[in-house]
Amino acid sequence: MIETNNQHIILPAFIQSVEVEATKPAGSPHQPTPTKFDILQPLRKRLDNLEITNRGFAHFLAKIIPAQCPFERDIILLGRKIAHIPPLCKLNPLYDEFVGLRFRALCYLVDQCGEDIQSYC
Repeated sequence: MIETNNQHIILPAFIQSVEVEATKPAGSPHQPTPTKFDILQPLRKRLDNLEITNRGFAHFLAKIIPAQCPFERDIILLGRKIAHIPPLCKLNPLYDEFVGLRFRALCYLVDQCGEDIQSYC
């Protein structure tokens, strides 16, 4: 609040923060919402908008992108399971986009080309 000639001026930034606090439930601490900056967002959009219109490209995508995580393993010693390595694909920040791209490639092969995709599953 700024005082000039005995008049109070409220800056718009303060009005917004007061309104946000008023909508929060009683007793909750005020936490500012952090702005997210995703450096991979352009690549995500490009992968999501990629259209499959070529049979060879669809075959390539279906072969190169695995159906399940290749890193998941059970470590067996003397016939007993001693450890399990969990699937690490979820650590890939573009995992969902690649899975969606593979799915679209398989759908193209079935719907447009009439192929049997059981060998890819």
